[in-house]
Amino acid sequence: MRIGYFLSAEEYEPAELIAQARAAEEAGFEALWISDHFHPWNNEQGNSPLVWSVIGAISQVCKLHVTTAVTCPTTRVHPAVVAQAAGTCAELLEDRFTLGVGTGEALNESILGGPWPTADVRLEMLEEAVGLIRELWKGEVVNHRGRYYTVEHARIYNVPDVPPEIFVSGFGPKAVDLAGRIGDGYISTSPDPELLDRFRSIADGRPSQAGAKVAFAPTKEEGWEHAHRLWPNAGLPGELAQILPTPEHFEQATELVTMDSTRDSVVAGDDPEDHLDQIRQYADAGYDELYIANMGPHYLEMIEFYGTHVLPKAS
Repeated sequence: MRIGYFLSAEEYEPAELIAQARAAEEAGFEALWISDHFHPWNNEQGNSPLVWSVIGAISQVCKLHVTTAVTCPTTRVHPAVVAQAAGTCAELLEDRFTLGVGTGEALNESILGGPWPTADVRLEMLEEAVGLIRELWKGEVVNHRGRYYTVEHARIYNVPDVPPEIFVSGFGPKAVDLAGRIGDGYISTSPDPELLDRFRSIADGRPSQAGAKVAFAPTKEEGWEHAHRLWPNAGLPGELAQILPTPEHFEQATELVTMDSTRDSVVAGDDPEDHLDQIRQYADAGYDELYIANMGPHYLEMIEFYGTHVLPKAS
């Protein structure tokens, strides 16, 4: 299983993300994920830079492959604009780019004031958006009048000769089925072998990626404190992450997430075996790639720690 580093744009400033990318390459991480948000999950995280600008900067400081995890090309940003942005990034990265897409969250996608569609409608919108993006990446003039999107005489001039792959995220059966039908690969954040098997039953041979978080710190308690302060939203159940509309709503909901639940669910501290155990869970589930994010201020120490104590044993 290939191990990459997950850049959390909700928590870190643009310059910190660029420094993490450079350090991750030096430490031996094999690729990068980067999140694409308009808002952070809560105000304590405190960041949310434009992903395309950050990817452009990363292309100038390291040679790792970059995947957006994930971009929503349906409501906040028209798929034609996503096609242009992703094509430019793919050129800058010299083909080391994958467009990861998903149906999004109200937190980011409802900022323009429109209604937040149901899950079924969002999946329909995503399928049409992915088809339109691929059509635009052919470099020809496109006219499109679909159910959700209209494009008139649009042409993308900057895209590699071989267009980027599109990986599709899915956290429920319908989304996984869509990923299997239209995706070049599958994205998840859970070591769930049933969903991965469902994807592979439709898209046998196509690759899969997953993401996980850790809270590296000199002690487990310090790590858990950072995780609980910054990422309590990770403990919310069900579809709340998709439907809550503002960081303030997430702060209200996460008052119900206890420190004990954070201790039970988050890998923290500096014991290599704890970190390796989490990696093994995803390897045992069958994922081809795992991207690991840090929570808290010790991100450069975490990257160096992985390079010295974790990555050599995980390969």
